[in-house]
Amino acid sequence: MSGRKLTCLSCGQMNRAPGDKLAEGPRCGVCGAALMTGKPASLDGPMLQKAARNDDVPLLVDYWAPWCGPCRMMAPEFDKAAQQLAGQVRLAKIDTQANPDAALRWNIQGIPAFILFSGGHERGRLSGARSAGQLVDWVRRQGRAPA
Repeated sequence: MSGRKLTCLSCGQMNRAPGDKLAEGPRCGVCGAALMTGKPASLDGPMLQKAARNDDVPLLVDYWAPWCGPCRMMAPEFDKAAQQLAGQVRLAKIDTQANPDAALRWNIQGIPAFILFSGGHERGRLSGARSAGQLVDWVRRQGRAPA
């Protein structure tokens, strides 16, 4: 049986999960962590690079920093977007202050910034604070998540 490749955002192990079962909460075969949580995961640079490069399931990443007021205001909206996209898209956050190499790697010019990855490629980029609804609509317009 084929499946969708997912990097466990807890341990880094590659997993396969049936595409029609993503909303049912598949778990990592190594550490048991949920692969599709409906909540944003905090990532470091290497984990982000691995997931962006290898995952079949779209990954929306919020590039932020703790000193950034708009980033802090955006956090609850990003959480809401994660709930709305649960089972379709995974959401993750990367602190650009703690992970400056990630900001350089993906040429982040300002924060908050969002990059949608799918199939090993960047599919779209958006900057500035947005409502959950605006983020969800933007992701769906990229053609990577069903309505």
